[in-house]
Amino acid sequence: MRRALCALALVACAALSLAACSPALNWRNVPVESAHLTVSLPCKPDHGSKTVELGHDNVELSMIGCEAKGALFAMSWMELSDPSRISSVLSLWHDAVRAQLQLPKQSSGTPPEERAFSRKGGLNVPQSVRMQSVGRRPDGSSVQVDAVWVARLNGGKVQLVHAVVYADKRDDAMADGFLESITLQ
Repeated sequence: MRRALCALALVACAALSLAACSPALNWRNVPVESAHLTVSLPCKPDHGSKTVELGHDNVELSMIGCEAKGALFAMSWMELSDPSRISSVLSLWHDAVRAQLQLPKQSSGTPPEERAFSRKGGLNVPQSVRMQSVGRRPDGSSVQVDAVWVARLNGGKVQLVHAVVYADKRDDAMADGFLESITLQ
C-alpha cells in the first residue's frame, strides 16, 4: 500500500508540474464539486484522476493543480467506504509524501514541522495535520513544502483530502492563501 501511494505521489507531482498556468497570481475560488469543497487557487487548475491500489481496494484518486509564481499548488482526494481505516490510510499517505521528499518518518503533531489542522466539518483525528518542511526533489535540489491532510464524513463515506504547495522559495502568504482556503461543504 505504501509503495502504491509513493508511486502515486510521484506521478501526481510530475503530472501536475506539467500543468500550464499564468505565471502571475490570479486568485480565484474554485468549487470542486466532486469533492464537495471549495479552494482558492492562484491559477486555473488542471484536473485528473487515477485508480490506485490501496490495501485490498482499488480507490479513485482525483486531483487538481496548477503552477504560478514558481510554485506548484496541488490537491488530491479519495473516498473510503470503511471509516475504521481513516487513521491508517492518512498515515500511509503522509509517510508516502515524506518519503517522496526524502524526509524521515515523523509522528503526527511533532513540532516544529507539523501542527494540527482542522476544517469546519472535518474529523478530529491526529493525522489531520499541516506540515512545513524542506524536502528534496528527485534531482536532489531542495524544495519548500507546505502540506495538509484532512478527513471528513461525506454521505456515509469517508473522504480524505491532501493539499500541498511545492516551491523553490518559501512564501507563507501564498501557501496560507491556498491551504487555509479549503472549505468543506
